[in-house]
Amino acid sequence: MISVRDVIVEYGRGTKAVRAVEDVSLDIDRGESLALIGPSGCGKTSLLFAMAGLHQTASGTIGIGGLPVNGPRKEIALILQNAGLLPWKTVLQNANLSLLLNKEYPEKTADAVLEDLGLGDVKNRFPSELSEGMKRRVGVARALSTSPSVMLMDEPLASLDTLTKERIQDLFLELWKQHQFTLVLVTHDIEEAAFLGQRIVVLTECPAHIKTVVDNPDMGNLAYRGTESFLNIVGQLREALEE
Repeated sequence: MISVRDVIVEYGRGTKAVRAVEDVSLDIDRGESLALIGPSGCGKTSLLFAMAGLHQTASGTIGIGGLPVNGPRKEIALILQNAGLLPWKTVLQNANLSLLLNKEYPEKTADAVLEDLGLGDVKNRFPSELSEGMKRRVGVARALSTSPSVMLMDEPLASLDTLTKERIQDLFLELWKQHQFTLVLVTHDIEEAAFLGQRIVVLTECPAHIKTVVDNPDMGNLAYRGTESFLNIVGQLREALEE
């Protein structure tokens, strides 16, 4: 589904170029959930933005569904850290933005998605009237409104308290199972990576290389956090990051 081959990502040009990602190759199967984790500033987001078509690679190739990624594509949704809501628009208007930008959905609205995410009662409110957890769910609704086949998430739960974070992680898991999109999650949270990633790619310090890949076959249910398998995966990730 997603093919990354010998990818290098740089910022700037010539002798002033700063390399963020170096010689990364990986394959992500259709419907798989993969987490990218590594030190702060190591290049995780740069790699994700290259997959989204928002940053051109300096060399190497990225393909999704057999087609090269040369720019943003309608089947790819991106959820950012701060949800990116427009404060002067209502919840429904914010959730509809992806549909308005895509001419293939002239009659569709995000009403049904908002209902599914428990936001139907607040669809006429503005972002300033919402909790942080609700704002993140509006961002999810906007991403889901176009029924993407690939969902890219860049630390979508950063700065949330633990209980709110876990509730939305549970929501992400249920949505992934229900909609069967391919999920790529960038996170600095070890437990989040272990809960949501079928595979976890551990990256090195910048420029990012793949240090190791941890398989996590037992993930996929809401009770996973309390299992010995989960704790073992968390331990493996911590050890890999500390090396």
